[in-house]
Amino acid sequence: MHCRGIRGATTTEENTAEAILAATRELLALIVEANDLKVEDVASAIFTTTPDLTAAFPARAAREMGWRDVALLDAQEIPVPGSLERCIRVLIHWNTEKSAAEIRHVYLKGAQTLRPDRAL
Repeated sequence: MHCRGIRGATTTEENTAEAILAATRELLALIVEANDLKVEDVASAIFTTTPDLTAAFPARAAREMGWRDVALLDAQEIPVPGSLERCIRVLIHWNTEKSAAEIRHVYLKGAQTLRPDRAL
């Protein structure tokens, strides 16, 4: 078994807890579905938000989805001028037998511009 990284990102239209949590839930649900991921195989997840998203911690959405025994961390992206606004990113560390080439990364909404080759 190997520890692999799954990347994903999405955007939200507003800086509210409801919007941040809904966008994060959608992103995580699609990552789970795309990779046939079982939460018990997730070692940890790091969530980041752009500085304009301050109303909620994205990790809260994971906890509410049952990710109770997963190590979760929230952080803020560096404020690079001209970068994508209202963006939530995640890096999931996943114990799996899949090869790195088999991992499906998920980029939604405005975040599709970050990795058009991985957009859903």
